[in-house]
Amino acid sequence: MKLRNIIITCSAVISSALLAVSCTKKTGREVALENTDFSNRSFVQIYNGTIGSARNYVYVDGNPVTGAALAYGSTFPSTPANFSVTPGYRAFLIRDTSSTILTQPALEFAENFPTSKNYTVFMYDTVTSPKQKTVANNIEYPTDTTSRLRFANFIFTTAGAPAVDVFSVKRNANIFSNILQTDVTAYIPFQAGGLTALNDTLMVRDAGTLNLLAQLNNFNPVPKRSYTIVFRGSYRVTAARFLSSFINY
Repeated sequence: MKLRNIIITCSAVISSALLAVSCTKKTGREVALENTDFSNRSFVQIYNGTIGSARNYVYVDGNPVTGAALAYGSTFPSTPANFSVTPGYRAFLIRDTSSTILTQPALEFAENFPTSKNYTVFMYDTVTSPKQKTVANNIEYPTDTTSRLRFANFIFTTAGAPAVDVFSVKRNANIFSNILQTDVTAYIPFQAGGLTALNDTLMVRDAGTLNLLAQLNNFNPVPKRSYTIVFRGSYRVTAARFLSSFINY
C-alpha cells in the first residue's frame, strides 16, 4: 500500500513538473512584448541642429522617447532608424533637463502624422531661440544600385543668409541649386558606391558663385539607402559651418 501511494505521489509530481515546463514555454511566447506589427504606425526621427544645445530629451504626449541626451549635430534614433508613434496629432516636447540655470526654452509643438508615413523633425536656430521644422520623408526604394539624396539648409544667421548651391566633385556640377534657409529639397537619385567606393566630395557655395562655405569629404552612400545632407552652424563664422550627412532609411 505504501509503495502504491509513493508511485501515485511521484507520478503526480512528475505530471505537475511537465505541465509547469509546458506552461512556462507557452507563457514565454505569450508575454513577449515586442511589437512587430507596424501597419498602423507612423515613423519619426529627430535631427538636432540647434546651435549650443547639448542635453535635449524628447517627449511625445508626455512620454519620454529618448533614453540619452540628444547632442548638437546628432539624430535620434541613431540612423538608419526611427521611432514609431500612433497616427494622428501628437504633442512633442523637446527640452534641456539640466538642473542648472536653463538658457534653452522648451520647444513645444504638435504635428499630424498619417498612418505609415515617415518624417524627420529638424531642430535648428540657437539654444536661446530653438525652432523646428517637420518634413515628410518620401522614401523611395530603388530597383538599381543608386541611393537617394536630399539637402537641408539650416544654417543660422541673424542678418539673413543668401541661398546656396551644392556642388558634386564627381559630377562636376551642382546637384542642388538656389536653396534658401530652412528649405529641405526632394530626394534625387544619386550614384552609390557599391563595391567601388564613390568617395564624392560635396561643397556648399553661395548660390551662383565659387565661394566655398563648407564641404563634406569622402561621401560614399550605400545603394538603396536614403540620405539627408544638412548645412548647419553659423553662416558668419567659418569654423562653425558644417556639412554632414545622416541616413533616413
